[in-house]
Amino acid sequence: MEILVGLLIIAIGSFGQSSSYVPIKKVKQWSWESFWLVQGIFAWLVFPGIGMAIALPEGASLFSLLGSGGAVMSVVYGVLWGVGGLTFGLSMRYLGVALGQSVSLGTCSAFGTLFPALFAGTDLFSGDGLVLLVGVMITLAGIAVIGYAGTLRSRSMSEEEKLAAIKDFALTKGLLVALLAGVMSACFALGLDAGLPIKEAFAAEGATPLFAGLPVVFLVTVGGFLTNAAYCIYQNVKNHTGKEYMAVDRPTLLNNVLFCALAGLLWYSQFFGLELGKTFLVASPVLLAFSWSILMSLNVVFSNVWGILLKEWNGCSRRTIAVLSLGLLILVFSIFFPSII
Repeated sequence: MEILVGLLIIAIGSFGQSSSYVPIKKVKQWSWESFWLVQGIFAWLVFPGIGMAIALPEGASLFSLLGSGGAVMSVVYGVLWGVGGLTFGLSMRYLGVALGQSVSLGTCSAFGTLFPALFAGTDLFSGDGLVLLVGVMITLAGIAVIGYAGTLRSRSMSEEEKLAAIKDFALTKGLLVALLAGVMSACFALGLDAGLPIKEAFAAEGATPLFAGLPVVFLVTVGGFLTNAAYCIYQNVKNHTGKEYMAVDRPTLLNNVLFCALAGLLWYSQFFGLELGKTFLVASPVLLAFSWSILMSLNVVFSNVWGILLKEWNGCSRRTIAVLSLGLLILVFSIFFPSII
């Protein structure tokens, strides 16, 4: 029962992340770099900071706990992950919510699950390690099928239809960006592993086990914010878009800030849910190690549901929809695979 509760919590957080790009469509009169920076302030600083505050035990010293070991590497991995987060946003721009998230998150799922296991010395060709490897391969198979569905969609659409569904659609450029985003985004999982001493220190000081991992999430997202903020400010200067923040009228400014805040909250919910959900998976070491892949798989499933709702798959043939459905079913199976072996 606890395992099902953990999976449900992760699923709720995943649904939030997959929905986080919907509010951005409500932002008006701001360029990409402007709304990406503002939503990043909420997604990578404000809400993770609140999460860390929730985890802090009464009377404990925050700086002492953060100095328990691994903080610097968590931030460094966060900086590297920031490159993935930056290009992840670009993959949405070029491929749309459904296909962009599918390719990026599929790559992120594989590397983010296997890298920590390899660094921990896990043998991937026997025992639990083999189950982990097979689970990742099933996940990648599902992603590959969804990617094929995206290719079928691209072939069947005219240039006008592509641009109507996705304004800046560019398949080749989008796929390359999405692959880079996936590889670099896997550094988030490495950052969480690097900060394990901090999580243990918070737990030892009396932090609620559900929240003990949230300070490490904050450290990783701070690193990611540094990367994204540097690039967005550079683009603001280069494109002379820095004036956009205050050039809009007050109602538009309020609208933009509120929707960016909502996007940031929804985005953060995936890692809030991941850390909470993992506490219910401790009885199953394989599922615990596979939790990153579970989160990414669910993100892909929900992002494609949003892609359908946003009419990104409109006009596709029955064959394309059938291939997409098969890919989603494979991903759903991959989520439960470790628990049925």
